[in-house]
Amino acid sequence: MPAKTRFLNPETLTKPPAYTQVVEVTTPGRMVFISGQIGVGRDGKLVSGDFRAQAIQTFENIKAALVAVGARFEHVVKLNNYLVELEHQPILRDVRGLYLNMAAPPASTSVRVVGFAREGVLLEVEAIAVLPE
Repeated sequence: MPAKTRFLNPETLTKPPAYTQVVEVTTPGRMVFISGQIGVGRDGKLVSGDFRAQAIQTFENIKAALVAVGARFEHVVKLNNYLVELEHQPILRDVRGLYLNMAAPPASTSVRVVGFAREGVLLEVEAIAVLPE
């Protein structure tokens, strides 16, 4: 039996605009955990000080990590977003919409942080994906 994923927004919880409240996964399947990605290119350099550019590069890095294990964004069931400035949340939502199926977005948590280990980084995103066996 392949892994099955259901994206739910129970009537007893608020329907959020950019994520799903509950994601249920029935296995067997493969779980993939992607470490926090930031806006650095393959050369290891930060793309710019612009939040949108960093967000796009971050999601391109997640995409590359997914491809490495034969996955796509449709397999992502959970994102953890870490932002220096919560005012950037609408930009993050816009960028996420370029990559995710917003009809069934993954569960998601956003947290404001004081900063990151690398100077100039404005966001970091972790992902969990579930794929069929």
